[in-house]
Amino acid sequence: MDAAWEESKFVDFGNDLLLPFKRVATAKIHGQSADDLRKSVRSAVPRCPGVYGMLDVLGRLIYVGKSKCLRSRLLSYFLPHNEDDKAGRIVQSAVSIVWESQPSEFAALLREQFLIRHWQPRFNVQGLPKRQRPIFVCLGRAPVEQLFTSRQPEPKALVCVGPFQGASRAAQAVDVLNRFFKLRDCSSKLRFGFSDQLQLFDIERRPGCIRYEIQTCLGPCIEGCSRTAYESQIREARRFLEGSDARCVDILEEQMLAAVKRQHFEQAARLREDWRAVAWLSRRVADLAVARHEFTFVYPVDGVEGKNIWYLIRRGAIEGSITAPRTPLQRQRAQRMIVGWLAAENTVGSRFSERPETLALVTSWFRNHRAELKRTLQPDSIATDAFVEV
Repeated sequence: MDAAWEESKFVDFGNDLLLPFKRVATAKIHGQSADDLRKSVRSAVPRCPGVYGMLDVLGRLIYVGKSKCLRSRLLSYFLPHNEDDKAGRIVQSAVSIVWESQPSEFAALLREQFLIRHWQPRFNVQGLPKRQRPIFVCLGRAPVEQLFTSRQPEPKALVCVGPFQGASRAAQAVDVLNRFFKLRDCSSKLRFGFSDQLQLFDIERRPGCIRYEIQTCLGPCIEGCSRTAYESQIREARRFLEGSDARCVDILEEQMLAAVKRQHFEQAARLREDWRAVAWLSRRVADLAVARHEFTFVYPVDGVEGKNIWYLIRRGAIEGSITAPRTPLQRQRAQRMIVGWLAAENTVGSRFSERPETLALVTSWFRNHRAELKRTLQPDSIATDAFVEV
């Protein structure tokens, strides 16, 4: 079978603003032996960061991945005895490989996210909007607020944090937190009221569930609390979602350890699951709070072959990128673009627009690469020519 490598004419990876360095090539899989494929990959695929895709017989993109070293990653697909693994199933369904070199690992991560969201390959699960959709944790639904999850940001919510990956764990954490803060979790169609509200008739109401009796809800459905008391709990829940108060995690842990000490092991096991869910959400809320408050900077990333990029990050999300300047003229041009970016907030039609889907990726990147934060540049210093290039 012809093992020649050809320029891809089917897969349009898009003219993505974030990644100006684009070059795509493909390799045919169908009819080649494993040895031939390994030889082809070794001879043609570069040792550099990048993204790759698998195409089926109809030319559809069925899988997208990324790697710090494209050659090593693609060679791993043709190892012996991997037919039953996911990698083996992907190769069996594919007839050609397409890859695209990238200037850095960070660029490859962004490119992979963009391609998965755009093409929605059937073998990809993580990051695919319709299969593993992000989840938001919200506090709202007036007049009697509660914690709840949503697939989309809720503009009317008091607080909306996310996006997170892990809908079931987020739902479990919300359930535990509603009980911990004694907030309702019932339908908003019920009639609610508070004990300090004037009523024309004194009507005895029955709670819709047992949470009021077991003291895990203040009972607004039966006017079991005052508006002041309920709002106090709302403020506690809000501080948790804003990342400023995580005492509930310590309290749940203390309850779990107390149950173990009393040898109530079944109760301790349930409390352990509750504690894990809330601790998971607490860590991610804290990471997002740090990103939203502190991650407004220019992130210079050194790429291969001198392809260096400055990523423009505001409130934890990427809004654009520019080629790193090398000459005084390029520096002046970069300064003008930075000034334009800083002034572009809340403007319609700006070339710099927030990409909210990058928030989780950026947060995870700097959590795992904390030393990279020392390389970031403050946009004000760049705009005033008072910076030193890294």
